[in-house]
Amino acid sequence: MPHTKGGKVFTELVLETFRLNGRLLAAGDRLAKPLGLTSSRWQVLGAIEAQPLSVAQIARNMGLARQNVQRLADVLEKEASIRYLPNPAHQRAKLVSLTTKGRTALQELTERQVLWANRTASAASVAEIQAALDTLKKLRSQLESERLRAARGTLRWRDR
Repeated sequence: MPHTKGGKVFTELVLETFRLNGRLLAAGDRLAKPLGLTSSRWQVLGAIEAQPLSVAQIARNMGLARQNVQRLADVLEKEASIRYLPNPAHQRAKLVSLTTKGRTALQELTERQVLWANRTASAASVAEIQAALDTLKKLRSQLESERLRAARGTLRWRDR
């Protein structure tokens, strides 16, 4: 079965997104390296900036594997960037919280990211970037909807 026009362009978008993701991770690593961090560790710190979360919550929110987040959180704890706190909602699933060191690193990373984002965004208009953002959100929502339907067993083979 051949792709529809939309399916073909979507496939090209997926491949370009994979390439972009690689470049974003490399740029994040460059921004974070002077602070002894990586893009992955930065993601975990950023996920708990507003409030402590469990490892499972961080993983769900970021679309990551729980085991990978747990590994990163353990490293960040050893480096004193995060600490584990008791979770009143779950006896065994501790909450991950920023330490002063972690919050300071995140603030420095944010300053670096703002400069980088402003420079990178100059390659396109605000309208173009907003349209791309809106489209990506719409496609992510569709994928999440399909994932939920598949989990409930209501996604038919022809729908896949």
